Amino acid sequence: MAMNDRMNFYRHLGQTSSFPLALEIVRAEGAYMYDADGKEYLDLISGISVSALGHVHPTVVRAVKAQAEKYMHLMVYGEFVQSPQVQLALLLSEVLPHKLEQTFLVNSGSEAVEGALKLAKRYTGRTQIVSFGNAYHGSSHGSLSVTGNEGLKRAFRPLLPEVYHLPFGDVDALSHISSETACVIVETIQGEAGAVTAGQEFFTRLRQLCDDTGALLIMDEIQAGMGRSGRMWAFEHYGHIPDILILAKSFGGGLPLGAFISRKEIMHCLTHDPVLGHITTFGGNAVCAAASKACLETIISNKLWENAERQGKRFRERLVHPAIKNIRGMGLLMALEFDSFDQCKAIIDTCIAKGLITDWFLFASHCLRIAPPLNITDRDVEKACDLILEAIDQNSY
Repeated sequence: MAMNDRMNFYRHLGQTSSFPLALEIVRAEGAYMYDADGKEYLDLISGISVSALGHVHPTVVRAVKAQAEKYMHLMVYGEFVQSPQVQLALLLSEVLPHKLEQTFLVNSGSEAVEGALKLAKRYTGRTQIVSFGNAYHGSSHGSLSVTGNEGLKRAFRPLLPEVYHLPFGDVDALSHISSETACVIVETIQGEAGAVTAGQEFFTRLRQLCDDTGALLIMDEIQAGMGRSGRMWAFEHYGHIPDILILAKSFGGGLPLGAFISRKEIMHCLTHDPVLGHITTFGGNAVCAAASKACLETIISNKLWENAERQGKRFRERLVHPAIKNIRGMGLLMALEFDSFDQCKAIIDTCIAKGLITDWFLFASHCLRIAPPLNITDRDVEKACDLILEAIDQNSY
């Protein structure tokens, strides 16, 4: 059976690269995954910042089971009053600033980006969009347009017109924002650039210019949100609130869910001229919404952003080695920088062979990713650090 699955994986599933990891995981629990041979792997990347509570967290599983026994899909999003959607949106309104009061639920991060861009253009009546170099916002045409790496998008042009990419963190470059700018879309921490941060001055100036010109500020917290940065929301580090907030990945509690969130005045313009200005069949699926609420409640009740901050410091203290050139990021979204992709890849491969799952970043292939579950224990952090340091020693010449 296992051999047939492996063969059919290559034969019948569309491939994303010519070198998938191709691990056959048969079960997972907490911070660990287990393959078909029973080998144990410590998950240091949470399915790329998705499994914030680890795998099959009992609270989330109970919520999924309970909702699945009531109903799953009833109607396209926005037509029926479905309690899981309403209760999730209510909880979000209670833990976000009051300006972020209304949530539009979708299927994924890419779709949330698409919705946010459409909303900004519709509300402002403008067409220009500002994004940043090495930003990653998704793979659909619109989200790819605002992604800031030409190598990823060259083969798919033409994309959206009037999109301008500025250097991330460059305060002077922000002067490009003008009264013709519909929106500025920015990651609070650039994920695929290798957990890159920008300073307080950059975000203060960005917020000021959006206010001065009437451009909407869209903050993408698809990777950095939900406690991962060491705060509940990464924008809290800078003290500035976006006009539109984008969530996905860990937001779904392990199931596919995304959202773009704004104030009612802005969101209302999707309801008319044209009606159904943005629509989704499966967005806000009841089971996904129930999982999301359970995940969000668990993060809040356990203040897991505090553990993210504490364990991030533990990683930094333990991961000291001449081969590590830098450690970037915040909380439990971190990048270990090495001299080259070849060195980084060899270390990653050795880690996986030792039972530690990690990987590199799309736009920073010389960096090793650390983004474990937010509830990772001291013991597992120590184990992960030991394995990484062993792998570095085996690949340092």
